[in-house]
Amino acid sequence: MTYNLESFYFTLNMYDLRRMNVMSEITPFRLLISREKAVETVLDAVKPVDRVELVQIEMAANRVLAKNIVANMDVPPFDRAAMDGYAVRAEDTYGASEFSPKTLRLVGVLRAGESTNKSIGRGECMRIATGCPIPPGADAIVMAEFAEESKDGNTVSIFKAVHPLENISPKGEDLKKGEVVLREGDILSPAKIGVLAALGLRRAPVYQKPRIAIIPTGIEIRELGFKLAEGQVYDINSYTLASLLIENGALVTRAPIVPDNREDLKNALYRFLNHDLIVFSGGSSVGERDMLADIIEEEGKLLFHGVQIKPGKPTLFGIVRGKPVLGMPGYPASCLSNAYIFLVPMVRKMARLPPKKPTIIRAKMARRFVSASGREQFLPVKIIDGKAYPVFKKSGDITSLSKADGYVILPVNLDVIEEGEEVSVTLFE
Repeated sequence: MTYNLESFYFTLNMYDLRRMNVMSEITPFRLLISREKAVETVLDAVKPVDRVELVQIEMAANRVLAKNIVANMDVPPFDRAAMDGYAVRAEDTYGASEFSPKTLRLVGVLRAGESTNKSIGRGECMRIATGCPIPPGADAIVMAEFAEESKDGNTVSIFKAVHPLENISPKGEDLKKGEVVLREGDILSPAKIGVLAALGLRRAPVYQKPRIAIIPTGIEIRELGFKLAEGQVYDINSYTLASLLIENGALVTRAPIVPDNREDLKNALYRFLNHDLIVFSGGSSVGERDMLADIIEEEGKLLFHGVQIKPGKPTLFGIVRGKPVLGMPGYPASCLSNAYIFLVPMVRKMARLPPKKPTIIRAKMARRFVSASGREQFLPVKIIDGKAYPVFKKSGDITSLSKADGYVILPVNLDVIEEGEEVSVTLFE
């Protein structure tokens, strides 16, 4: 049997005329969905960005490679000395020891960055610096500490025998021409950027960062640097969200503050549909001035409005013209905690970064905590000497999270955590 949700709400409240009058002004939350279902929904709706750009390798750290890199040369491009010492014919050192050294004639010196066409003949050697090409005729390097030059600089005493190729890095030992050395999807670490540099590549093909628009809403919100009027507060959410998104691979546009009216909200939505994801801060709660859910429903598809979590119940999500739109609670603590839950996994998927692997530790509750929300609750805590101290104040207090080291997830059916009870704490960092 199919039920009409609007009829359900109407019938449920028929017995209370006053409640009906309130409902005529305030649209109720849709049926609350679980956190797990909400996360699944937002992740299913976003796709990895497939746009590609070339960036200078010094700007490519932590970017995602967009195609395989094939070595265009051998690295090293020649046989080179792996140690400071003397280039020799290995057979000329056989039998050398501390008490019975072999004496070779010194025929030249190779300093860093130099090379030579002079060949090493039988009974000869050449002083050589690390990294220099091996001179013709030589097939081994005697380390400097096992050799001693005569005072006149004409001969060298060798105190240890070497075998062919000893202390030599052969051509192509590190990278061979034609070899796939980096693969599409690799995250460019400093070492991988070093591979690009070793091949002489100045730029790297990487996937573009997802473009995220953050739109703060509300006539009570004021931009930083301006004087507050009575009843106004500064815009916090734009800055907390932007810093978190940038940290997780996004390119962020912070929009001007939008008043709570239908025309301005709709205009802001369409203005930023050229982005990969639009995030509204505020405008998702139930109230006569909160119209974002209705706009998304009219212009596209509302996938959910209301999640069974605390803080963050008013979260909404939908699709407008193929672009995901996320409505976050206006209260700073709710907004930021929901960003960790929803935005971080969404943006990392879009940026082709691996999911965050949270660090979870065990701690004992420092004091008794009563949860009476009837929802899954994210409780911010500070860890001191192995104990978890709840620091949550109110959803509107940013210090609820700024003073926290992590959070404890309290399930729906949990009413009380006793002092000393062990809990799992997911760390923010």
